[in-house]
Amino acid sequence: MNPADIVDYAKSLDCVHCGLCLRTCPTYQVSGRESSSPRGRIHLMRAIAEGDASVDIHLLDELDYCLVCRNCESACPSGVEYSHLLAHTKDALSDHGARSWFQRTALRLGLRHVLTSRLLISLNASLLRILQRTGVFRLLGRHLGPVGRSMKTFPEVPAAEERRELQPLYKARGKRRGTVAILEGCVMPALLGRVNRATVRVLQEAGRDVHVPRSPTCCGALQAHNGDLDTARDLARQTIAAHESLQDEGRTLAPIVVNSAGCSAQMKEYGQLLADDPEWKQRAEAFSSRVRDFSEYLAEEALAELSPQLNAAEVDLPMPLTFDDPCHLCHGQGVRTQPRILLDQLNVERVEIDESESCCGSAGLYSALRPDDSREILGPRLAALEKSGARTLVTANPGCHLQWQTGVNTAELEVQVLHIAEVLDRALQKTDEA
Repeated sequence: MNPADIVDYAKSLDCVHCGLCLRTCPTYQVSGRESSSPRGRIHLMRAIAEGDASVDIHLLDELDYCLVCRNCESACPSGVEYSHLLAHTKDALSDHGARSWFQRTALRLGLRHVLTSRLLISLNASLLRILQRTGVFRLLGRHLGPVGRSMKTFPEVPAAEERRELQPLYKARGKRRGTVAILEGCVMPALLGRVNRATVRVLQEAGRDVHVPRSPTCCGALQAHNGDLDTARDLARQTIAAHESLQDEGRTLAPIVVNSAGCSAQMKEYGQLLADDPEWKQRAEAFSSRVRDFSEYLAEEALAELSPQLNAAEVDLPMPLTFDDPCHLCHGQGVRTQPRILLDQLNVERVEIDESESCCGSAGLYSALRPDDSREILGPRLAALEKSGARTLVTANPGCHLQWQTGVNTAELEVQVLHIAEVLDRALQKTDEA
C-alpha cells in the first residue's frame, strides 16, 4: 500500500509537537506513553508516510487506543484536525492483514450490517434483555471476560413497548411557532427510547411541530470513527436525502434537532465528509448548516417560549445537579454554555464537576471494544463526580449516558443519570400538572 494513501501528510504537518495536547489526552494521562498522545500518534502517521515506520499490530492498536474525544483539538493552537487525520488513517488500514480475520470481519459486520438495520438492533436488544432478566450475566459475567464483566452492571434494556419507534409527526402544543425535524438514531430507540420521547415533548411545548423522517438507522458517526468512511458517506447521503426537503409553512427549510452529541457533531461535518463528491458536496454543506444539537437549539431559538414554564417548575430530582460535557458537544461543536443556560432556568442547585470536559471513556463503540481501557478512563471521572457531591448527573449523549450509568452502578453511587431532555421534560410536566 502506498504510504500517501494511508496518511493525509499535508495536514499532519500542521502539528508542531508543542505538547499542549498532552494534558488533555485521556490515554496519555493513563499510560504516560508518548505514542499514546495526539502528537505521538501524528508522529507515527508521519513516519509511515515518510517510510520510516511500517504498519504492524502494535501501531494499529495504538490508533485504536485513541477515544477520538477531540479534547486535543480544543487545546491545539495550530488548529490540527486530529480527528480527520485519525479517521483517514484508520479507514486506509481497516482491512490490514495485521489484524486477525475474525477482528476485521466482526467489525465490518457490526458497522455495515448490524448498526444499519433497525431489525438487527432490535433483535440484539431483545436478546440482551433476556440475558439480563434471566441472570446470565450476573451468574457468568466473571467467566465471559471484560465484556461479561461490563454487562453485569450495564443499564437494564427497556421492555419492547419502550423501544417502539416514534410516529412520523407530532403537533405543537399551544401556539405553533415553527417546524423541526429530529433524528431518531440507532442507540436511542433500542436503549433510551424515553429520551427520544422526552425530546419530542419538550419541542412540542416550545410550540414546534416535530417531524421524524424515516432516515437510515445510523448517521454514520460510529462508522467514521471506526475506520469505515465509505459506509459513513453512504449513510450521510441517505440522511441528507431524508431530511433536506422538509420545510416550514413559510417554505423555510426546517432545522434538524439532534439529541445525541456524537450524531450532531458528525452531521455538522457532512460537508467535509463528502467534500470530494461533486454531486453531494453542496447538498451536504446546506444540510449541515441546518443541524442543531438539542440544547443548542432550545437555548438559542426557543428559550423565550420555555423560560416562563421552566422558571415556575418544581423539579423532583435528587440535588445537587451537575452537567458533564459530552466530548463531541464541547470539543466537536463548541456547545458549552447552552445546556447550563437551560438548566439554570430551573429552580435547582447546580454544581460543576471537576474537568467536566474530560472524556468519560464511552467514545461510541470504544466501551464495548475496549472495556478495560474504557473503565480505566472512567475511574477519575467517577471520583470527580463523587467529590462534587452531585446526586443527579445530566448529560447529552447516549454513549455517555450509558457509560455513566454503568459506572454509577458499579461504584454503587446514589446518583441518578439523566439526559437533559428528560430533566426539561419532567420540569414541563410538573408545570402542566400545577
